[in-house]
Amino acid sequence: MSYILQNVQVALQNRIVPAANVWISEGKIIKIDTEDLSIPEGQHERIDGGGHLLVPGMIDVHIHGANGFDMMDGTEKSIQEVSSACASSGCTSFLATSVSSTLEDLLEMIRSVKRVIGHEVGAKIAGIHLEGPYLNPKRKGMQNEKYLRHPNLEEMNLIFEEAGSLIKMVTIAPELPGGMELISFLKEKGVVIAIAHSDATYEEAKQAFASGASHVTHCFNGMRPIHHRDPGVIVAAFEEKHVSLQAIVDNVHLHPAIIRLMHTLKGPEGMVLITDALQAMGLGDGDYMFGGHHVTVSEGVARLKDGTLASSTVTMNEALRYTVETGIPLVDAVKMASTTPANILGLQQKGTITSGFDADLVLLDDKFKVCWTMVDGQIL
Repeated sequence: MSYILQNVQVALQNRIVPAANVWISEGKIIKIDTEDLSIPEGQHERIDGGGHLLVPGMIDVHIHGANGFDMMDGTEKSIQEVSSACASSGCTSFLATSVSSTLEDLLEMIRSVKRVIGHEVGAKIAGIHLEGPYLNPKRKGMQNEKYLRHPNLEEMNLIFEEAGSLIKMVTIAPELPGGMELISFLKEKGVVIAIAHSDATYEEAKQAFASGASHVTHCFNGMRPIHHRDPGVIVAAFEEKHVSLQAIVDNVHLHPAIIRLMHTLKGPEGMVLITDALQAMGLGDGDYMFGGHHVTVSEGVARLKDGTLASSTVTMNEALRYTVETGIPLVDAVKMASTTPANILGLQQKGTITSGFDADLVLLDDKFKVCWTMVDGQIL
């Protein structure tokens, strides 16, 4: 199918074009007209964008569930529900993200992803993000301590035997016994190695980054905090140009000043917006089970009984809006939601509105609500 998206503001890589036409054919962006906006007669179906903002499809590298379903359920339906919820909130690709669990539960989750991939009803699965189980109990956050363990290369080999190249990101605590060996193993596999739920010192984090780690999961959350005599993971990450940071921008997990600080130090090329959403995303307040815990969501904030934050309920389009509201330029916020995660994952045809790229697009109104989402040139 061929389309011409008329009358749209377009978020290009370094500017917002106030009026443009975007031509799409066979799932690809063909061209962007920013000068001659007249439309010739032809075979293209015309879609009026109503002057709204067109952004590249957002990419969530860290999401656990949505619409009452947790991807650790090990069912195809759970994965499809997340795919659908992502698409409805402007996310066109995502990493199916695990929590710490038994090996068998993790393998079942991987099998369910394998059955769904290529048949998604909404957003496309870009791979799997293993958040754990090799995490530090001291910084466990909502991770269930009974499933946390030291890095085990024999176990990781079994995981890769099942998942193969689907594993794109692994979050670990590098200071645990065997942590550096695991980094070497994962580096050989070409996986993005992330640090979180970690009590690593500054020196341990610097060693991990020098050895191959290049990412920080939900930065500032689930890790040793910054202290002027004990700077920890965060300052080590700030100093390393090759290290990118995840940010949960939901007006809960990070103060706006911290978001601005991250942006100032890393720029949009070194920072990605994530949801870290649990199954309450799309449903709202109530009681849920997540990672073996009872979780209560009240006024959109998910917590364990002891008050510990337990993931979030934010969507990608909301995260984009909140980021702009903190004072981050819209062009930079779009990069953090779309372009930078695409680059980190090596998705070479996604993340920007560019001729020849996949037609993964989202039309947003002036409140950042999703008018429609397009995946591979098809409006869902």
